[in-house]
Amino acid sequence: MDKPLTDQVALITGAGQGVGQGIAYGLAKRGVRIIAVGRTLEKCEGTIATIKERFGTDGAAIRCDIGVIADLDDLVTSAANQFGRLDILVNNAVSAQITPLLDASIEEFELGLRVGPVASLKLMQLVQPHLVTAGGGNIINLASSAAMRWDSSNYGVYAAEKEAIRALTRAAANEWGGLGIRSNTILPLAQSPALAAWAKYRPEEAEAFMKTVPQQRIGDCEQDIGDFVATLCSPESRFVNGQSIALDGGQVNLG
Repeated sequence: MDKPLTDQVALITGAGQGVGQGIAYGLAKRGVRIIAVGRTLEKCEGTIATIKERFGTDGAAIRCDIGVIADLDDLVTSAANQFGRLDILVNNAVSAQITPLLDASIEEFELGLRVGPVASLKLMQLVQPHLVTAGGGNIINLASSAAMRWDSSNYGVYAAEKEAIRALTRAAANEWGGLGIRSNTILPLAQSPALAAWAKYRPEEAEAFMKTVPQQRIGDCEQDIGDFVATLCSPESRFVNGQSIALDGGQVNLG
């Protein structure tokens, strides 16, 4: 396989499982060295071990709860020191609250904002100088199609967190594009532990939702999400900037 990203370094939050892990695999097979970040160090170490076994690509695992904003400076410093550079930031970690507005916990909403848009913004700010030093790079933020649901009942809080991330991504694309930094958002639908938990919690809703996917399947975290992210970070996608891209088999129309 051609490896145009060889020796680049990616910091990926929530990389111990699910979509974050799939993105780590997709980038690593193209030569990217992965900094896998998550609250559970053992899961991130497992991701790195699999990467070394499958692809022979180097990497490192770092434990960090990104909801603790004060810890993010040390996280980025440690990540940059691992291999002397940072080229790609993937903001994947999430905290979700699916509930009617009247039942929404303000404390949980504030947690979702910290783990979502606040941590994403802080990491973007901290990583940006490293991307400039590297001569450019990529920021990949993860959002959701929850705000595009025809009936967004029960999903308003979660959608609000994710829409804020899309707004930050668009602003970064405009402010930093001239520096060689591309910022894009993906909206994935993939077989992850989070999706499995949702389907178990809301089986009837999940069954109906799955029927709305034109390709009649749920995406694979590595092959459908991770491999696309690798393509998005590659030279072939050099003119893609500031976009929200649904990776969902055609389920949502972004207009």
